[in-house]
Formats: sequence, C-alpha cells, structure tokens
Amino acid sequence: MPTPYRFLTSLLVSYKGRKILIDCGEGTQVSMKLLAWGFKAIDVICITHAHADHVLGLPGLLATIRNSERTEPITIIGPKGIREVVKGLLVIVPYLGFELRIIEDPKDAFVIDEQLSIHSMPLDHTIPCLGYKFVIKRFPRFDVQKAEQNGVPKKYWSRLQKGETVEEAGVIYTPDLVLGEERSGIQLTYVTDTRPFPGLVDFVRGSNLLICEGMYGSDDEQDKAIRNKRMTFREAAQLAKEAAVDELILTHFSPSLFDPNQYLEATRAIFPNTHLGEDRLVRKLKFKDEEE
Repeated sequence: MPTPYRFLTSLLVSYKGRKILIDCGEGTQVSMKLLAWGFKAIDVICITHAHADHVLGLPGLLATIRNSERTEPITIIGPKGIREVVKGLLVIVPYLGFELRIIEDPKDAFVIDEQLSIHSMPLDHTIPCLGYKFVIKRFPRFDVQKAEQNGVPKKYWSRLQKGETVEEAGVIYTPDLVLGEERSGIQLTYVTDTRPFPGLVDFVRGSNLLICEGMYGSDDEQDKAIRNKRMTFREAAQLAKEAAVDELILTHFSPSLFDPNQYLEATRAIFPNTHLGEDRLVRKLKFKDEEE
C-alpha cells in the first residue's frame, strides 16, 4: 500500500537511448519526473503480476505517454491473464494513439536487438507472477591479425564483427574467422513477490545485479513469509550467495517495515554486498573491463 515515506514498486532500465519499465505501481510517474528521465522513450513494459501495487500506475503512465504524442507501438510483457488486466485498466484511457502489443506468459526470450534480450521465469506467488532477467551480450574483440590470416576481405569485417555470416562466390565467411575470445556481458535480474525455490538459483546465477524482494526483515516473520509467499531478508541474501551474484539490492518492503536498516548488518553477514533499495536509487552497470 502507498505510504508517505515510500513509493510503490517500479524499476526503469535505460539502455542505448531506449527505456524499459518493470512494474508500474502508484507514484511511478512522480519518481520519473523527479529523475527527469522522460516517458516517450519507453518501448517495453514488463509486468511481474497483476496485484494492484504493481499495475495501478499503468493507466496514468500510458496517458502521459499519449500526451507526449508518441506513435510507435509499446510492448507489454506479463504473466497469464495480463491481457485482460490491461484491457480493464484502460477503460479510463480509451484512446492512446499508439498500438499496445501484449505478450502473455512468454515461453521464449524477448529480443530487443542483437545484444539485449529479456528472459522470464514463473515465480512462486499467490497468483501468476514472473521474474525478469536482462542479458546484454558483448561481442568479442575484433582480431585484425586473425582476419588477415584467414583471408577475410576487409569489406566484410564490420558485418562479421556484428555476428553476421557472409557468402561471396561460394565462399562462406563466419564471425569466428575475425573475432577473438568471448567477453562477459551484463546480467540484471529482477525478482519480487515469490518464495525461494530451487530453480530460482539457476535463473539468477551470475547476475551482476540482483534486485530482489525483502518483504520481511526479521526472521521471526518466517511463517508470515511462507503464508504470503514472500521472502525475508535472510532468504534473499541466501539466494544471492548461492547464485554467486555481484550485488544484491533489496526492495518491496512491507509497509510495517519502517526502518529496513536495522536488519542490514545481519543480512550482510550472509551476503556482504547487500544494499537497500530506495526511491530513485540509480545504478550504472558497466562491462567488467570498463569498471573503474
């Protein structure tokens, strides 16, 4: 529920000029305005599930995007039933001026471009709910010496570097003829409204950043977490540890959890690189060899 000191759930990803929104609780537009990140460039909206605290900001956001005179389609991805939910919410926004392309209960990754893809996984909540993983691939370095040794014409170097295969006069040129070793990319994983379960570790594994729910700070609320299909701080930290992620940000705190900081030290004893989510917190993720 909304509180005077904390907004509801939403995450905005900015990538190469485009924006991807994950969930849209009440107040999302206010935070976006405070950040001055803009609305018009949102291409994809990922909804974890249809509980009110994750979707009630959607009609207003879409109306604001309409007022920006956007005409390009927007894709909405969500669990089973999201199509009907969006249809109901849009009763109060009858005209948008752009197409909504809804992908319900996706089975395959949603490919943004040759580098970025969005993966999803069903979570263990009280209604259909999805976790999301954003994978940014990194092309291997171009190896000039290798390209020359393999006799690859220079006019094809750029296309091969981008992963294309080229054929000329019966000769096939593949990217491996010009590229060096593989380089690690970036993985951002977003998990909220779920109990821990074995498959979740593999889904999260190796993330540069895991944003995970921490509904309950105290271990004394374990029974409540099980009953409501949520996580405690300890369980989120254990997930981060088992999945060998780089950083954990806890979010989606219970309205009764006024001061999450009181549980942070105990949580860091399990996973040291744990931080608390807060309104308009910004993280910039870089490729490993670009980090300072």
